[in-house]
Amino acid sequence: MRLPRCLSVVLVLLAWTAGAFASAYNARPKLVVVIVIDQFRADYLERYHDQFTDSGFRVFLDHGAYFTDCNYDYANTRTAPGHATLFTGSYTSGHGIVANEWWDPQKKKRVTSVEDDTTRLLGAGLSSPGVSPHNLRSDTLGDELKLATGGKARVFAVSLKDRAAVLPAGFSGDAAYWIDPKTGAWITSTFYRQDLPEWARNFNNTHRTDKYWNREWKDAQGDALGSTAPRNGKDGKAAGFYEVVGATPFANEYQLEFAKELVLYEKLGAGSATDLLAISLSANDILGHQVGPDAPEMRSMALELDRQLAEFISFLGHQVGLANVWMALSADHGVAPLPEFAKTLRLPAANLDSKALRDEINSLLSKRYGKKADYLLDLDYPLAWLNDQAFASAGRKEAEAETDAGQAMTEAGLAGYFTKSQLARGETPNTEAGRRYAHSYSPEGGWYVIGVPPPFHVGTSKGTDHATPFSYDTHVPLAFYGLAFQPGVYRTHAEPVDLAVTLASLLGINPPAQATGRVLTEALQAPRKTAIPSAGETQ
Repeated sequence: MRLPRCLSVVLVLLAWTAGAFASAYNARPKLVVVIVIDQFRADYLERYHDQFTDSGFRVFLDHGAYFTDCNYDYANTRTAPGHATLFTGSYTSGHGIVANEWWDPQKKKRVTSVEDDTTRLLGAGLSSPGVSPHNLRSDTLGDELKLATGGKARVFAVSLKDRAAVLPAGFSGDAAYWIDPKTGAWITSTFYRQDLPEWARNFNNTHRTDKYWNREWKDAQGDALGSTAPRNGKDGKAAGFYEVVGATPFANEYQLEFAKELVLYEKLGAGSATDLLAISLSANDILGHQVGPDAPEMRSMALELDRQLAEFISFLGHQVGLANVWMALSADHGVAPLPEFAKTLRLPAANLDSKALRDEINSLLSKRYGKKADYLLDLDYPLAWLNDQAFASAGRKEAEAETDAGQAMTEAGLAGYFTKSQLARGETPNTEAGRRYAHSYSPEGGWYVIGVPPPFHVGTSKGTDHATPFSYDTHVPLAFYGLAFQPGVYRTHAEPVDLAVTLASLLGINPPAQATGRVLTEALQAPRKTAIPSAGETQ
């Protein structure tokens, strides 16, 4: 963003005192906006830097504090754990969210990370069970902001996905909003409120989704990349908004349109304490699984998002004033290269059929025990959920069953494994890999084994995926913009757990209860030094 010379001078002068006067208690800044881009690899910012406008991503890259070496220090790089990590400042071993979904031995079915039968959904005429952050074992940055200000701070989160809105909003958020996958209407849960606010109902009732259907997506050269014409999904039924529009840049436009109205109608940045808005943009992930990180569609998605962010930042400038706003940018995980592309470079990559792999592991265990059974209830590659009853019938206790399953997984092609029992006892090697798997432990999910996949192997027969400890999944952006930050490119090591801790420190509030991150002091403006009057001087 090319700032006028006079404004640049004003911002520099303001920055001298930003460190000394930042305080959530006095609305300095008025608003903190955390932007999380689902499945956005850090190298995208380098690849497309020269193609970005001056006022989108380059606000962070050229005028913010930009950390190039930010990696998740755990292995389970999925959406739910990633969002929990960013906002609690801790890994799964602290916040407890091990995956997007896991096996519930009491319900005997797979459950999502946020589903909650004690609540129900609101909006779009839905009456199904709702969601909440009840599985979180830590509070969040927003929760600490609420605690510190006696509830005066306002905290909201927006995403296309429920987990990417609920986990950032935390326990005390004023609301989390996501969409009904079929219609695209914005919904929430009774955990947060008993009805949709009037402005959100009006947003839905004016059929804002209509303008995103039947559109052709073209790149800057005019080449067609996709369409939002109605079509059938994999089940043969009409595909919904999430599936069709969600895989295009129009989904980000729709989401930011809703975020703007939230800022306006909820009067964010106008109160007596600092407000927090978390925006998790989902389209990159929906598309990325299909085409991989190196496809022309992903390049176009990044460039379109750059333009959309520029417009949103301009909106914040007019509505709140950029001198009153801090922004942070990151991602919940990266993604592996498309195996078919990686193989053209002679890399040992592969697409795997998770169902066939689970059948193979079950066959190996059936031969071992002399009894055919579904010993693996589910395989969310490389994480296996075990059938405790089947193993008990074979005379195996949890630790033994998990070890047997892990050995069968290595026979089926995985490079290694860590059992839940092993992680619970802290028995991991004193290595970087051992630490990453130790950080992936959660007591949730019954009996399970986390497999160690070979690099560039993904658990889908088509497209690509994430959920490994490798750099293509762990390396994500981390950047800050605002008067409290010293602009520059920082190549010191950073982690996503540092985001919440750094913001908490600057705001003068406690970090989340389980936080393990560090304050990124190298990127902070030094507070102005105040001269101490000598004896006899008037103060």
